[in-house]
Amino acid sequence: MPDKKTGELLRELAWPIHNMVIYEEALTHTSFAHEAGNRRHNERLEFLGDAVLELVISEYLFKSYPGYPEGKLTQMRHSIVNEKSLAGLARQLNLGEYIKLGKGESTSGGAEKASLLADALEALIGALFLDTGYVQTGTRVIALFEPMLEALEKGLFPLADFKTMLQEKCQSLTGKTPVYSIIKEVGPQHDKTFEAAAELDDMIIGLGTGKTKKEAEQAAAKAAWEQLIVDVCPAKGWGVQRETDPPE
Repeated sequence: MPDKKTGELLRELAWPIHNMVIYEEALTHTSFAHEAGNRRHNERLEFLGDAVLELVISEYLFKSYPGYPEGKLTQMRHSIVNEKSLAGLARQLNLGEYIKLGKGESTSGGAEKASLLADALEALIGALFLDTGYVQTGTRVIALFEPMLEALEKGLFPLADFKTMLQEKCQSLTGKTPVYSIIKEVGPQHDKTFEAAAELDDMIIGLGTGKTKKEAEQAAAKAAWEQLIVDVCPAKGWGVQRETDPPE
């Protein structure tokens, strides 16, 4: 029997409905599926929706900003397609009210968890893609994200910082998180310049300077991120061996 709450959400979104079952699957968390003895849950749709969302936003940015280089477009996309932004949009849609959760997940506040909300939104996009195809999905996704995209164009939407972008990419590629260290301080106490190193597996993957330690770390992360465009991972020569002692 079709789920009334799922239909209610889709009517709120004004999305076409051809296959209600796939949307119900998109709103079914693994905890509910396991408790109900049902194998169908939203993880596969979340995987698909993540790829579709990235492609839709990438295409939009590519066409909207023809003069921007790859690195800038990547940063802009990341400011839109990240867990925080997706969870925020999911909360605006009251998505937590429609997700089927197991008892344990529900009592522990699962309906408000950022990761769970972001995954459910991506799963819905995956369902929409399977149900209507890329063109209609793209139109509806852009409409859904329009406030963010307009704010981004006006410079009002904060771009993701390079440390966050680098951390997520390193974790995706290697399962490890980069660390930062200040390797040099130059200048008098009231006007110092700091040099920071971003490191992964004892390899320096980026160097940067700044008037504060945080600024230097961001610069190092930016350098590592830009190098990442060329060298996909440390195994391909990304980074240089970390010296035992920091340079003087």
